[in-house]
Amino acid sequence: MVKEPRPGRVKTRLGRDIGMVAAAWWFRHQTRVLIRRLRDPRWQIVLAVSPDRDGLTSRVWPADLPRVAQGGGDLGDRMGRMLRGMSKGPVCLIGADIPGISRAHIARAFRALGRSEMVFGPAPDGGYWLVGAQRYGALPSGLFRNVRWSTQHALADTLASIPGCRVALLDQLRDVDTVADLRP
Repeated sequence: MVKEPRPGRVKTRLGRDIGMVAAAWWFRHQTRVLIRRLRDPRWQIVLAVSPDRDGLTSRVWPADLPRVAQGGGDLGDRMGRMLRGMSKGPVCLIGADIPGISRAHIARAFRALGRSEMVFGPAPDGGYWLVGAQRYGALPSGLFRNVRWSTQHALADTLASIPGCRVALLDQLRDVDTVADLRP
């Protein structure tokens, strides 16, 4: 899931620390490196873009990658739409602001979906950097309901929204929200 890297519209918490232009530049560079690092013949990369119209036609990302519009709503609405809209089989969504992610992390997520209905990659701030679903049947009806996004409760709230679901947790990786997150 990626946003068009425009100053003031992407990574605004980071932008408050380093400036909106620098935050947009960081995100653009990070997205480019991430896509290059994660290309692998074992899976297809599809860019879920925002804003919809501009993201679908943007020249920022590689032209060979398919794109779908995220649509409106909060993060849960958009992630739910992406998970439901993909073809049957395992699907993983990641954010583009995870510097430490590798192909091995993605491969582990897909392996975990062989024995679990859903998989999450927790982040140290209480959120998560990956959500995956088997997608052979319907997603849990309450998925992403009553989640306090951008708080330390996001993962716990999401897990509470899917009681009885077989869930696997992956390695903890950090996402970048503030300048402190840029430090190793």
